[in-house]
Amino acid sequence: MAEPLPLEVRDLVKSFGDHRALDGVTLSVQPGEILGLLGPNGAGKTTLVRAVVGRVQPDSGDLRIFGHPPSDPASRGQRGWVPQEISLYALLTPKENLWTFGRYQGLAAEALERAIQESLEWIGLADRADERTDRLSGGMKRRLNIAGGTLHSPRLLLLDEPTVGVDPQSRERIYEMILELKRRGVALLYTTHYMEEAARLCDRIAIIDHGRIIASGTEEVLIRDTLGSAQVVTIEAVAPISARLKESLEKRGASVDGEKAQISVSDPARQIRELLEAFHTDAADIRDLTLKGATLEQVFLNLTGRELRE
Repeated sequence: MAEPLPLEVRDLVKSFGDHRALDGVTLSVQPGEILGLLGPNGAGKTTLVRAVVGRVQPDSGDLRIFGHPPSDPASRGQRGWVPQEISLYALLTPKENLWTFGRYQGLAAEALERAIQESLEWIGLADRADERTDRLSGGMKRRLNIAGGTLHSPRLLLLDEPTVGVDPQSRERIYEMILELKRRGVALLYTTHYMEEAARLCDRIAIIDHGRIIASGTEEVLIRDTLGSAQVVTIEAVAPISARLKESLEKRGASVDGEKAQISVSDPARQIRELLEAFHTDAADIRDLTLKGATLEQVFLNLTGRELRE
């Protein structure tokens, strides 16, 4: 008999008063797979993550972690969670923080000491192990935060925007850490506000909006199924696009933000000419124009009609 999947969610529903935060969510995560969860603020991402970690009790539906409900001790020991908020004791050292988290997770004696040392080396903080945590950089704290959620070697890990506010070097180090977890066979449910991050790291992507999974698949499949063979024209004006021109562009299906307009095109030669004429009629000077293949961001905008960072 095949082993149960790391995470199976079926028809999950959760309401808070009159607001339905989850409206029949169904998804699964395979061993060694990174499933990206994208959605606007308020779409249901946080509620779903909290349901998986046992902080929210669904109204109906089924949620299983390796075949067990979230509240079962058998699932708690195989599940790790790294929240977006840095959850560290500022006045303790990294080693002391990890010792504390390890004890919370049931580790002790030699197993705990070994896990702490391996984690410090994995996150690149072995040489800073005895410094106070409040003296570490933001990127170091992020890495230590991840170590705190993985010290007990979970087989399913929930990562909630783990690279928020970090510098490019720390972001690359975190990417390496995440891919190392994948190589170890850990299943990851990964929420992010960075489209390029999702495209780079995730094997599959699920887009959630209004409490529903509205699309899922690989980046290639999402682009093909949502936009077909369309390309994307990006026009950047010298000054903010006027209300009149914005209205005209949006009627053509464009997304307009400040000086920039983006639109999917299937007939670039004709449609670019029409766009340029619209800008000329409005006396709007153009700084730059690019034509590229469709992107994950364009898929998101097409499906939700909103910028991810709203």
